[in-house]
Amino acid sequence: MPIELPRELVELFYAPGTVKVLATVDEGGAPSAQVDPLLTLDHDGNVLYLERFESSRTNRNLVRSIWFKRPVTVTVSGYGGNSYEIRGLAVRAHVSGLIFQTHYTALRRQVGDIDLAAVWIIEPLEFRDESWAARQRNETEKHPAFVHLDRLVRTQ
Repeated sequence: MPIELPRELVELFYAPGTVKVLATVDEGGAPSAQVDPLLTLDHDGNVLYLERFESSRTNRNLVRSIWFKRPVTVTVSGYGGNSYEIRGLAVRAHVSGLIFQTHYTALRRQVGDIDLAAVWIIEPLEFRDESWAARQRNETEKHPAFVHLDRLVRTQ
């Protein structure tokens, strides 16, 4: 069962103009990031990734995520500086059946004549607020001495 994502993150997922990025790692540990506006959430709170290309780098990396329990991340960023990172594991790939057919039909209706290789299910393990304000607050709490000296000098 995935963790429950906060309402603000779920709303950001569906807000107009939101940028969504799926990051995976290859066999050597090198990162690969894919911007994909079609990333979505299912009713259980899992991230769904609709892979259009059977032989893509992302598809191969997601297979490795299942085989070797390698985490993937999904970054969701919107207007106003809202940004979250979801760390998770690929747990299933649907290549046929009702879930696949539902997304395949919807994808073709939305995009046109296009293939669908798999509907990947990514189970969220954790998330964090990556907005600038949250990052600044976190860094200040963790490292209060990491301040540029010019910010400590009082001007007259």
